[in-house]
Amino acid sequence: MTPVLDLLYGRIARARRAWYERRPSASRRLARPVISVGNLSVGGTGKTPLVAALARWLVSQGERPAILSRGYARRDRTAEPAVVFDGERELLSVDAAGDEPLMLARAVPGALVVVGASRFASGRHAESALGATVHLLDDGFQHLSLARDLDIVVTPAGALAEDRVLPMGRLREPLDALRRASVLVVVGAGDAAAEAEAARYGVGTAVGARRRAGEVQPMRSGVPPVGAPVVAVAGIGQPRQFEDVLLAAGWQVAATIPFADHHWFTPQDLAAIARTVAEHGA
Repeated sequence: MTPVLDLLYGRIARARRAWYERRPSASRRLARPVISVGNLSVGGTGKTPLVAALARWLVSQGERPAILSRGYARRDRTAEPAVVFDGERELLSVDAAGDEPLMLARAVPGALVVVGASRFASGRHAESALGATVHLLDDGFQHLSLARDLDIVVTPAGALAEDRVLPMGRLREPLDALRRASVLVVVGAGDAAAEAEAARYGVGTAVGARRRAGEVQPMRSGVPPVGAPVVAVAGIGQPRQFEDVLLAAGWQVAATIPFADHHWFTPQDLAAIARTVAEHGA
């Protein structure tokens, strides 16, 4: 039965995209340009850090970018668009914003961050009330109801060739959907390897990218020196990637504690983490 579900899911996803392509008017268009950053698979490809990098560059160029997000896993949902960051002030708690929108707000001073079920409504609000000059869709490749001017897809090197459509694999759509992408960003590859992978899937432009650790931000006390034993705790789509980045940066990972993507941490979780740190002298 499972292979049949795999085939059925792929056909539905392909039919949905074809329906929008036959009806361009079904995709509503905002007044300002829209750049979508998304992926073909479920979670953990690096699209959110790319959104942050693009937003920082746009701010440096004098633009006023609006990051439009669904606010996945936020606890306090409203029907209307909710402004997480107005370019100067943080306006919502993590419950109302969601973890990734709040992270983006803190990572890109000068950018606007708006969450809502309708990213068209969020974009209209960002334009009329906040002066947005360009929009960034975080996880937008399958959000076909909003027209976009540039479609960027992010993928780990070689991952697509080894994967299958849900529920057998992690792909949200069949591989032929990639032909609709404007740019393929291949994480873990140089430009030449990225271009070869993009050509394989019919994408005209490719960029190679590498993961690296950013500046360490202490939460309470000072940062331990690089090389010291640490416990890696992650609540992201691919927690092993966090451990790999720490190892590449020179940290000694004594233990890894993975949680589900967008995990809401409890006092019991924190107590378990503290015990693990003590057990490893980390």
